[in-house]
Amino acid sequence: MQHKNNELLHTEKIIADRKTFYLDLKKNARGKVVKITEDVGGNRDTIMIPADILGDFIAALTDIQETSDNDE
Repeated sequence: MQHKNNELLHTEKIIADRKTFYLDLKKNARGKVVKITEDVGGNRDTIMIPADILGDFIAALTDIQETSDNDE
């Protein structure tokens, strides 16, 4: 059972080669965050993104994707 102070609202999973990415939208006492975890053979790295800047984060990733696509 999820503790109320760290409530999981939504989760997504992306598998790419030997990596698995978990994207979890969580809510805690300070607000909503997106927790992004990369799992490579059991080794995990995690970053937390405040939900209120998620639009900026997605815009930056979109710009990076467009640059990458244009280089091909």
